[in-house]
Amino acid sequence: CRDYPDWASYRLGVFLCLKCSGIHRSFSCQIKSIELDFWDDKQVEIMKSNGNASAKAIYEKAVPPYYYQPCQSDCNVLVDQWIRAKYERMEFTGETKYPPPPYTTGILWKKGKENTQFLKRKFVLSERGFTLTYYNREDESKGPKAVIFIKDLNATFQTEKIGHPHGLQITYQTEHNTRNLFVYHENPEDIVTWYNVIRAARYSYLKTAYPTGSDKELVPKITRNYLKEGYMEKTGPNQKEQFKKRWFVLDSQTRKLYYFKDQLDAEELGVIFIGTESNSYSVAAFTPKSTRGNKWKHGIMVDTPARQFVLMCEQEKEQREWIDALRKIQSRPMSPDGEGNGGGVVLHQ
Repeated sequence: CRDYPDWASYRLGVFLCLKCSGIHRSFSCQIKSIELDFWDDKQVEIMKSNGNASAKAIYEKAVPPYYYQPCQSDCNVLVDQWIRAKYERMEFTGETKYPPPPYTTGILWKKGKENTQFLKRKFVLSERGFTLTYYNREDESKGPKAVIFIKDLNATFQTEKIGHPHGLQITYQTEHNTRNLFVYHENPEDIVTWYNVIRAARYSYLKTAYPTGSDKELVPKITRNYLKEGYMEKTGPNQKEQFKKRWFVLDSQTRKLYYFKDQLDAEELGVIFIGTESNSYSVAAFTPKSTRGNKWKHGIMVDTPARQFVLMCEQEKEQREWIDALRKIQSRPMSPDGEGNGGGVVLHQ
C-alpha cells in the first residue's frame, strides 16, 4: 500500500490502507484497525516478525516485468485482482508460471461499432505473431473481423466510460485512423488476466523492436492511461461555425489530442498534434469575441502551424486542467524522429 496504513492483516503480517483492507477482508477476516482495535500479544508478535518488506519478498518474488502493479487511483478491479493474485492465488511466489496458458484465446463482450449493444466475440492473441485477432463468431472458418498488430495497440481500463466495472478499452492504429474497441468480461480475474497477457505481448514486441532497451525504459511504454479525457465544445476552422460538443482524449505518448462525437465512438472525428513552442505551437486561455451555439464560456486556444483551434470548457476548473495537461506535453521535447509527425493536421471537421 502506498497510502497511509491505518489497517493491518495479522494473518499475513502486513500493514494496509483503507482501500486494500476492504479487499483483504473479503477473503480474510483477520483484519484490524491499528488504532481502534485491541491487539493481543500474539498478534503484535506476528506483525513484528513479518512486515510488508518480508511479505513482498515472498508474495512478489516472481512478478513478471510486464504485469501491471496498480496504484491507489486505479480502478477497483485492478487493485482487487492484484491483491488476490498475490495473497489468495499466490501467483508470484515462483512456484507457477504467469500468465496461465489458456489466456491466448477467449470470449469477451464487445460493443458494436455503430450501436451500444455488447455481443460476445472470440479473441485470439498471438505473442509469436504479435497480433490480436477477433472474430464475430466462435467459428474461425469465416475469417477474422480484424487483425490488430501489437505494435500499434494500447489497452486501458475505462470502467466509468464503458459503464461496467470490468470495462477495458483497446485502441489501435489503422491505415487511416484510430480505432477503439470497448470490451468487458463478467469475471474480474479473466479481464485482468486478458489485460496482462496483452501487456505481455506488448513487452515481448518491445524487447524485439528495441533489443538494447532496459525494463526501466520499456515497461512504461507497454500500455498507458490517457493524460486527460472529457467533453469540450469545438468550432470549425473559420471560428464562425457553430460550436459542437465533442469528447476529447489527450494521449501524452503520441502528443495527440483526439476528438470524437461521443465518448464510446469507435473512430475519431479528428486529431490535433501538440508540438513545442519552438515549433510554433501554443496553448492559452481564450475568450472568443463572437460565437454561435456555444453554451460554455471558458475557452482554450490551441495554436498550431496549420490552424488555430478554439475549444470551450463548461467550468473554469476544467479549463485550467486542460491547459495544464496540454502544456505538460508542450514542454516535453519532441523526439528526433518527429514524434507524432502531425504539424497540427486535422483529419476531419
